[in-house]
Amino acid sequence: MAVNLQKGQKVNLTKSNGKKLTNIMVGLGWDEAEQKSGGFFSRLLSGPTNIDCDASVFLCKGGKLTDKDDIVYFGNLKHKSGAIQHMGDNLTGEGEGDDEQIFVNLDKIPDGYDKLVFVVNIYDAVNRKQHFGMIKNAFIRIVDADNNEELCRYNLSDNYDDMLAMVAGEVYKKNGEWKFNAVGNGTKDPGLGELSRRFA
Repeated sequence: MAVNLQKGQKVNLTKSNGKKLTNIMVGLGWDEAEQKSGGFFSRLLSGPTNIDCDASVFLCKGGKLTDKDDIVYFGNLKHKSGAIQHMGDNLTGEGEGDDEQIFVNLDKIPDGYDKLVFVVNIYDAVNRKQHFGMIKNAFIRIVDADNNEELCRYNLSDNYDDMLAMVAGEVYKKNGEWKFNAVGNGTKDPGLGELSRRFA
């Protein structure tokens, strides 16, 4: 039975039978909210309507991102350790279920890394005049990849008007155990580079 988390809640990452968890899938999803129509001319001025959200993960040492090679995103789909595999970019967010998926082998994460920060940003948000207030049904969930059982889910329900990026959640190691923290913080960082500097 999956646990539905509230913002700021933390849970241990273990299998439902209490055994050690090795392979997880982190699924992130969102839908485009219906925009209020302001007439023909406003549609001409508004530009593209499809919102291209990009999920990424920062691998941190001592809680800090120390190397750009430790960013796994649509331009770097696999971490050099082999521990993390991004399954590719979804350009529209259409369809049910996960829009982007990131697989993690917790046992393969090299010593020294203690936090994985899962973020979502809107591609070219400033030029496209888009923000997370135009998104609905956003979530992050953790799945036991060995049996496809959902372990926990966090539905991001805050008001994210004018926010261009979001820190969805963190998988972190404490006292030798992996845990998940439901974060859900929006930021006004216009791109992945600016967002990553928050963790440097």
